[in-house]
Amino acid sequence: LASHGWGPAVRDFLTKAAQLVQYSEPFCTVTLVAKRGSVPGQVGAKILVTKAGLAFGTVGGGKVEARAISEAQGLLQKGEPHVVYHRWNLRQDLGMTCGGAVEFFLEPWVGRPPWSVAIFGAGHVSQELSRVLLRLDCQITVWDSRPEWLEQLPEHSKLNATGEGSGTEVIAKLPTHHQVVIMTQGHKTDLPILQQALAQRFPYVGVIGSPSKRQRLVKDLIAAGCNKDEAENFHCPMGLPLGQNNPPEIALSIASQLVWCRDASRDQMPAKWRRAKRPHPFPTEGEVHG
Repeated sequence: LASHGWGPAVRDFLTKAAQLVQYSEPFCTVTLVAKRGSVPGQVGAKILVTKAGLAFGTVGGGKVEARAISEAQGLLQKGEPHVVYHRWNLRQDLGMTCGGAVEFFLEPWVGRPPWSVAIFGAGHVSQELSRVLLRLDCQITVWDSRPEWLEQLPEHSKLNATGEGSGTEVIAKLPTHHQVVIMTQGHKTDLPILQQALAQRFPYVGVIGSPSKRQRLVKDLIAAGCNKDEAENFHCPMGLPLGQNNPPEIALSIASQLVWCRDASRDQMPAKWRRAKRPHPFPTEGEVHG
């Protein structure tokens, strides 16, 4: 890897780093930037270190590499993306018999989970919302038990359309960094998915519908055993107060709220946007189908 040019070692290093980024696994790049004396490893050599240890490469092995790995793991445990420079004397700092010194540059990548949205229901508004989100840097999962609606979704590497299992089974397996949008065929199918979503504490949970639908959902959640605060902790109607009552503009309104909530906590959101009254209340997805 220390050699100049884009040889196999460099490609393998970049491929491994890209895989770690794809899976949102924090890692630290450690580069041997200088050495003096009898020191193993070549200047320019790099390793990739995760919290679990060495993931790729070598900077010479032995005590030098072990110390470099340990320092990288310490940075990752702190979770701070600060670049660090180390210079170690082999005898004084590492307890080695040979003389010399090494200098390392440590660059942690702590990452963050990708922006992910799970949509339950593949009806008219879902079709439009999926297409809006696909234009953004967003990973999308759409679940619906009806294959004829899933087939209408665009084919895209960022969109996973599934009809497997029930909605509650799918949401139970979702990582908790997902935003959850519920727009199935109606109250009967929305309610169990909503109850499961609230129990898992996703950063955003929304249900398509009107204020009266919200009241009914809250009442049913409390009757099912949710405390009042938990039962109130979802968006319905969804979306920012803009646009008209048609699927493309409803989708744009919901996408706008998802972006806002992605970048700001709910407490930072203006109160008028939390449960804003739109010019026309959202229909349920079932009403849109009609």
